[in-house]
Amino acid sequence: MADAHPNDTDPFARFHAWMEEAVASEPNDPNAMTVVTTTLEGRPSARVILLKGVDDRGFVFYTNKESRKAGELAVNPHVFLLFYWKSLGRQIRIEGMVENVTDAESDAYFATRPRISRLGAWASSQSRPLPERSVLEGRLADYEARYPGEDIPRPAYWSGYRVLPEYFEFWQNMPFRLHDRTTYTRGATDAGGDGGWAVGKLFP
Repeated sequence: MADAHPNDTDPFARFHAWMEEAVASEPNDPNAMTVVTTTLEGRPSARVILLKGVDDRGFVFYTNKESRKAGELAVNPHVFLLFYWKSLGRQIRIEGMVENVTDAESDAYFATRPRISRLGAWASSQSRPLPERSVLEGRLADYEARYPGEDIPRPAYWSGYRVLPEYFEFWQNMPFRLHDRTTYTRGATDAGGDGGWAVGKLFP
């Protein structure tokens, strides 16, 4: 499959082009991405979550700030994202650091979630041991009674992160495993650079 933007010097433009094609071809969750975090000791952990926003600053996802991933990001803000679309034979690797999104951003996104998902944010002590499913179901029922309508506030511990990318790699499957790998590395601004993107290639 030919790359829609083979000479593009803006990795965000290429990301948007590839995501548009993924939305048209992937049967489920084209915005699914693997998020890799590490402990202070360097032990990695990975999980698949959904990308909820992207702008010219970075890539946004939301979570319980008391979860394992949040705890790891608190001690090591470096993060790795991986998008993989099997139907297109493509993947994108992104390395960067996280910053917290604003309360206004978190409130706005939380308000778009289905009602049960918003209640679930209250009911779930994410990443902590669950004795049995009925405990979660009971807590959900308690919050349904507490908030019977659509006016459900966002828990203070539920918010989001923006990944500020420093490196992209766009991988395109090619015949005979002669894959195309295009990299974008952000230039340093403290060394007289303009903070733009250096474009390169890697052997497959």
